[in-house]
Amino acid sequence: MPALFMGHGSPMNAIEDNEFSRGWKKLALSLPKPKAILCVSAHWETNGVYITSSAKLKTIHDFAGFPKALFDVEYNANGSPELTKRISDLVKIAPVTLDNARGLDHGVWSVLLPMYPNADIPVVQLSLDRTKPASFHYNLAKELAPLRNEGILIISSGNIAHNLGLFNFNAASSYEWATRFNDKIKEYIASGSHQSLIDYTSLGQDAALSVPTAEHYLPLLYIAGLQELDDKISFFNDKVVSSISMTSFAISK
Repeated sequence: MPALFMGHGSPMNAIEDNEFSRGWKKLALSLPKPKAILCVSAHWETNGVYITSSAKLKTIHDFAGFPKALFDVEYNANGSPELTKRISDLVKIAPVTLDNARGLDHGVWSVLLPMYPNADIPVVQLSLDRTKPASFHYNLAKELAPLRNEGILIISSGNIAHNLGLFNFNAASSYEWATRFNDKIKEYIASGSHQSLIDYTSLGQDAALSVPTAEHYLPLLYIAGLQELDDKISFFNDKVVSSISMTSFAISK
């Protein structure tokens, strides 16, 4: 199976017909139908590694100030106890805690709704351990690699550059530092320079402004960790909006 890094941006992308939601829809049509989906999102940070284990996943509306139509969205996906157990068995780098109460946050359902609007594919979400360095997330991803040969679509959801504090809703273009950082990370992805992706803070002020907190960047490392030497890389939704990068990419055979 391919594996996808999705620049998710605003949760409004889930219900708006725009270039980003259309990009997600188009991508889904080109993919083989997954047996199940494993998601890693910027919006579930934990102390330790957690995974959803509920057979039915609630829709979490983890935002404020948006129209009622967005709060009305319900993405009624089933969980997959089988996949939850499989992931628990695969991950050796740290203990995995099962969470029977957790649902899907908007980093997951905002991209899955345009891709798979019928919510007919089981979903499991893996948390981001906020206590661990970037290398931990990369190495954890490597332990998940067998899932690609088992019909599981792995999607990580975040943003290469994500600085809400400096976001300008009226901006006609992007900040230069966000574009430079985005372009540099794309170079590293395309060349397979994984250590450079892990050491993103070495990019100085551009990195500090683009990644003021790590949670939106770290999901990218899960797809980098899954990348194999013969994988093809394709970028889509490749755009920086003010201080947020929507750039996404797929790895595939």
